[in-house]
Amino acid sequence: MNNDALHPTELRAWLGFLMASHLMEHEIERQLKADGGISHGEFEVLFKLSEADGRRLRMSDLARQAMISKSRLTYQVTQLERDGLVRRTDCDSDRRAVWAELTDKGAEALATVRPGHRQVVRDNLISQLSPEELEVFGDLMNRVADRLRERRDQR
Repeated sequence: MNNDALHPTELRAWLGFLMASHLMEHEIERQLKADGGISHGEFEVLFKLSEADGRRLRMSDLARQAMISKSRLTYQVTQLERDGLVRRTDCDSDRRAVWAELTDKGAEALATVRPGHRQVVRDNLISQLSPEELEVFGDLMNRVADRLRERRDQR
């Protein structure tokens, strides 16, 4: 393992990524709260459920897809369930499993915030890159995500 300090080019890339990701997270959180009263984490849960077959996922699969801990997911789903956006049901084939399902009200809430979410992403990320840069950026970020998922799954 190399313990040397980051080269100035490496440090610039790392700090740029860190700053941009924090600022982007802040902008998305602000927009989602303003447009629909939901957090970014809650948005991710609603979005993952909306994309799932039958608008439902087992809680363990949802946690994995949303890349959050099971305890954090339980908290978020409890909040969403309280607001009528998600419902939990038992899994008939596995007594230990629980489904999280997007309700019609949850789908409506997601539809309300998605246009603003897309606009924040376009204004603050996509518009800053040429089409070629966007292709490269997507490739690079997916490579990093694949590496991190691989390492996570090995633990």
